[in-house]
Amino acid sequence: MFASLWVVAATVVAMLPMRLQFPPGIVLLISAPVLIVWLGYDYGWFLSVLAFAGFASMFRKPIQYYWRRWTGRGVEE
Repeated sequence: MFASLWVVAATVVAMLPMRLQFPPGIVLLISAPVLIVWLGYDYGWFLSVLAFAGFASMFRKPIQYYWRRWTGRGVEE
């Protein structure tokens, strides 16, 4: 149920104008790993891997940005 609600929320956030996507997007970005671990605990590791692949695909640009920032590499686009 919560995973389905997360997907619907992510879809709604994606339809918002770019300037309004940041605050709810951060909440979704932070809550996703918790939800993925929860799915893995309840339904097995395979579903957790699939959920992580979908998460990484959706948030690949923010993940790349923060990874470069945390590792000290440039954030040039």
